[in-house]
Amino acid sequence: MLYEKNITSTFFDLSSGLAGEILQKFSNYRIKLAIIGDFTAYPSKSLKDFMYESNKLGNINFVNSREDAQIKLSGK
Repeated sequence: MLYEKNITSTFFDLSSGLAGEILQKFSNYRIKLAIIGDFTAYPSKSLKDFMYESNKLGNINFVNSREDAQIKLSGK
């Protein structure tokens, strides 16, 4: 679990490539990750689409609470 507030804002700018580079490592090694935060501060449609698709696949999850993160990471 990671908190959005502890991640540089550059991560949430998809054009920087930082999110893709880091999250690809998690995917390659099949490590589940939950990023917890309030993502409304990031108005980018492409970021929202990226988060939606990530959540749908289930290995990388963008959630609003620690409880949601625990549920996603436990596979329930």
